[in-house]
Amino acid sequence: MMNPIYLDYAATTPMDPEVAQKMAACLTLEGNFANPASRSHRYGWMAEEAVENARGQMAKIINADVREIVWTSGATEANNLAIKGVAQQHSNKGKHIITSVIEHKAVLDPCKYLEEQGFEVTYLPPQSDGTVSVQQVKEALRPDTILVSLMFVNNELGCINPVQKIGELCRDNDVLFHVDGAQAVGKISVDVQAQNIDLLSVSGHKFYGPKGIGILYVKRGVKIAAQIHGGGHERGMRSGTLATHQIVGLGEAAHMSQQLLTQEEARLRALRELLWTGLQDIEGVTLNGSAQNSVPGILNISFTGVDGESLLLSLADLAVSSGSACNSATMAPSYVLKAIGLSDELAHASIRFSMGRFSTIEELNQAVGSVNTAVKRLRGLVP
Repeated sequence: MMNPIYLDYAATTPMDPEVAQKMAACLTLEGNFANPASRSHRYGWMAEEAVENARGQMAKIINADVREIVWTSGATEANNLAIKGVAQQHSNKGKHIITSVIEHKAVLDPCKYLEEQGFEVTYLPPQSDGTVSVQQVKEALRPDTILVSLMFVNNELGCINPVQKIGELCRDNDVLFHVDGAQAVGKISVDVQAQNIDLLSVSGHKFYGPKGIGILYVKRGVKIAAQIHGGGHERGMRSGTLATHQIVGLGEAAHMSQQLLTQEEARLRALRELLWTGLQDIEGVTLNGSAQNSVPGILNISFTGVDGESLLLSLADLAVSSGSACNSATMAPSYVLKAIGLSDELAHASIRFSMGRFSTIEELNQAVGSVNTAVKRLRGLVP
């Protein structure tokens, strides 16, 4: 049985073979396996050197200083560290946080937790294209606001928030700005300095690196309270033995993604256009989000008059998603799609196609044919 065509790169990406090769060299006695904190022998020195090289690679892709990179287990931990860390560190200044209703659960759940601890959270509704405007944030700011936390790119729609201008607004008002960059880094240009970002969460498996590793960028001078204690690693912000092999893999993934960024962005935009061109003539088809203000690899489409679950089952030759991978276990309609105005029925009948480094024109053409056939069959137009 042939594997389905993989079009779920927004959920996770396959590790690039070159990344896997670099990681494999950090696992056995013959390789660079040691604890980077072991500074009394050569094995530890070599591991520390590899970790710091990867830190430099990760800093370079977001235009940060190496001292601003904190290793985490991924974007979920990074989001928790940023949001809870700021809240606990700066509660004497205020207890008001601003976010949006369509953030990833790794942002919404920490915010809910903080509400239970006495903090107040303003949840901004998105505009019809899935973005949050600068004006919305401006109107929500208060004297006791200590943090604005918004995603760079929405994981279901692919739309891009006006991060640079929101960051400028936050800086002018002495409010910290946290950005969930899981769907942005390695896919579009991210520059924490030019975009006025104070804290940025990144996950390695979203750009061809390993799962279980990520970073939190913490701008120099920004103070946050640690959430994990026990050893004082990462300048006291995140204790725990560093996983050399995963960190090396993340660094290599960042290095490769930066080198390929311009050509991959253009190639994926062409593939996205090919897919949309092949599907937009189906009756009752709607593009969710924005056709222009979007990352190149994500396309979210609704199919009127079709049951979403039946459509997914009919597309057995395609690996696609009906929403965020972190919420796919539930059959509830996407809260993101409902927030931009879709009915439960239409939200259920929506599919997220996400393309990546290993996607081909042939695969996209096959996907177009499969979707057309499946939709017609479900509408009773073909036997």
